Amino acid sequence: MLFLDLLNTAADTISNKVDTTQLAVTEVVEEVVEGKIGIEKLEDIGQQLLNAAIGAGGNILKAIIVFIVGRFLIGLLQRFISKMMDKRKVDVSVKTFTMSLVRISLTVLLIVSVIGALGLETTSFAALLASAGVAVGMALSGNLQNFAGGLVILLFKPYRIGEWIECQGVAGTVKEIQIFHTILNTADNKTVYIPNGPLSSGVVTNYTNQKIRRVEWIVGVEYGEDYDKVEKVVQEILKADKRILDDPAPFVALHALDSSSVNIIARGWVKSENYWPVQFEINKQIYQVFNEQGIGFPFPQLTVHQAKN
Repeated sequence: MLFLDLLNTAADTISNKVDTTQLAVTEVVEEVVEGKIGIEKLEDIGQQLLNAAIGAGGNILKAIIVFIVGRFLIGLLQRFISKMMDKRKVDVSVKTFTMSLVRISLTVLLIVSVIGALGLETTSFAALLASAGVAVGMALSGNLQNFAGGLVILLFKPYRIGEWIECQGVAGTVKEIQIFHTILNTADNKTVYIPNGPLSSGVVTNYTNQKIRRVEWIVGVEYGEDYDKVEKVVQEILKADKRILDDPAPFVALHALDSSSVNIIARGWVKSENYWPVQFEINKQIYQVFNEQGIGFPFPQLTVHQAKN
């Protein structure tokens, strides 16, 4: 909105100057027709108009040069800042946040410079910027909260670029931390923009900032199965997978006596990057080994008692 206000103000100023020039030319033509202005005077006026046109063309050319050079310098400065932060090994989250802030600030300065090169008074734009600051503070209080939230995230680092988090009902890999938003890439490759304000003040679950995680399985078997046998089989399955850590040791216990099954709970600790591969592979192993060992899986059953007449 601020950019639009600046451009609209510049356009109004140029339009007013054009209208004034057209009015002056119309008055001169009327005076020539009425014989009030001689040929020599008309030549002077023509020369003045020519000089004004040359000056306006020069200002336009200057503005174009300022824009092109400014864009080049902005790109050069952004690359310099990026390389400097890479050299100092600045955190990726801080880097993306800073680059976004620098890009917006330099773009505003470039627009003001181009307007000044057109020969327009920049003092009015300075006043516009000041008033816009108050308006932005009132109308965009939510975005200011998101900006402050971004600073809090960069300061306390509840998550970093590349980590898998869950927040605001969305789970995904942190792709970028911008001024107002954090960008997540979900498991099915969707890009989600989440405001930094709720992220800094809400609940965020970080799944990858710890080196190890606990995997849990709950398996149901039929009533009448030998529990000691089932426990031993599950222990052997967990022990056979080298990705499951010995410390903390795997855990197997009777979880619950359900309506149609005896539920066995098994837990094992793995490195964070092995969580899902181990989860799925052990499920497969349990199903295969239980069938080989003759351990029956339950299914819902309904007993119907028929009354005698």
